[in-house]
Amino acid sequence: MVGFTNRMPHWLEALLGERFFNPCTIHETAKKNEKNIFCLDCCSSFCPQCLPLHRTHRLLQIRRYVYHDVVRVDDLEKLIDCSSVQSYTTNSAKVVFLNERTQSRPFRGSCNACRSCDRPLQDPYLFCSLSCKVKLLLRSEGGLARELRECEFLPLPSSCELDDGQLTPDSILESASATSSGSSAGGGGGAGARAIRSTAGTESLAQRRRSAAGRPSGPEVVNRRKKGVPTRSPLY
Repeated sequence: MVGFTNRMPHWLEALLGERFFNPCTIHETAKKNEKNIFCLDCCSSFCPQCLPLHRTHRLLQIRRYVYHDVVRVDDLEKLIDCSSVQSYTTNSAKVVFLNERTQSRPFRGSCNACRSCDRPLQDPYLFCSLSCKVKLLLRSEGGLARELRECEFLPLPSSCELDDGQLTPDSILESASATSSGSSAGGGGGAGARAIRSTAGTESLAQRRRSAAGRPSGPEVVNRRKKGVPTRSPLY
């Protein structure tokens, strides 16, 4: 976050530079003591046990998916425009990544990519994370100021105290723009799905026929007769 200090709102600088989900030093022995709530007024993070001290402040709950911090779009949109940041759907809510994610190799394709870090994106998004958008806007005069929004009141969801913010790898995390197409594909309407069903039906019919004929339903076994003990002709 070098170079952001004097050009960003203090809360935004602190949000993008904060390390979340570390244990709270005040409540080391308490359960659910990971710092997953960010206070815009104090510009710091805290755990759910510290919540009573910040009840009247503007608060954001930070969630995590595979070691990366994400925030719900509905909450972040009250502070800054996120329409150009690629969003994802998980647990029936849209989320965006806070910071840039490392890539194992540089992207060299011809499709859409993040304008800051070149990560592959789906159309029509321009950035892969909030941090990437902020970096690019800071290069243009007044670019970031046009994206910020005034927010006087930002409470936490009523279920925040029961939600630890952990989105496990088993959670569905897919592109929000591809949700509708993904659900139709899951319905089995494609030619590939029909071919799979047809093959499965043919195999099932063959098994039933073999069972009816008194043969095993598994792979056919070659019937080899066992040789008997040879007998000699009598000696005369």
